[in-house]
Amino acid sequence: MISESMPTLILPLIEAVTHWRPRGALIGLDLGTKTIGVAVSDADRKLATGIKTIQRKAFTTDAKELLALAQERNAVGFVLGLPINMDGSEGPRAQSTRAFARNFAKLTELAIGLWDERLSTAAVERELIANDVSRARRAEVIDEHAAIFILQGALDRLATVQRTGL
Repeated sequence: MISESMPTLILPLIEAVTHWRPRGALIGLDLGTKTIGVAVSDADRKLATGIKTIQRKAFTTDAKELLALAQERNAVGFVLGLPINMDGSEGPRAQSTRAFARNFAKLTELAIGLWDERLSTAAVERELIANDVSRARRAEVIDEHAAIFILQGALDRLATVQRTGL
């Protein structure tokens, strides 16, 4: 999976899909400062399921684990949540995500799609609270659930584009 030739593409989701095989799992990532939430889709890209939360160590270690998960799942691409500010601007977290994507792209040939993840963690937090999940348990699962939320949003958007062309 190591890319020797051209660097991997990092594109907005709708452009990235044209570089993925028509069928095959996508890996969704919610990049936190301390953890990375990981989700995967089915091969038909209908449903996102959580895989795990990775405790961040060093970039190389984290990337190796993500690439191993992608290989295990026969993934054809990655979807990274891009934390855009409410006003549409990009702050330090978005810049950090883009930097991660640039470094990660050097290690894989799978195209990386960026998906606006505004409010994903807040939405997941509300859902977990509504389901009476304890604060300690929420802390354990929030990033994985945010990755599911991000990937499912991306899958739903791709399905809409496929269905309607919009």
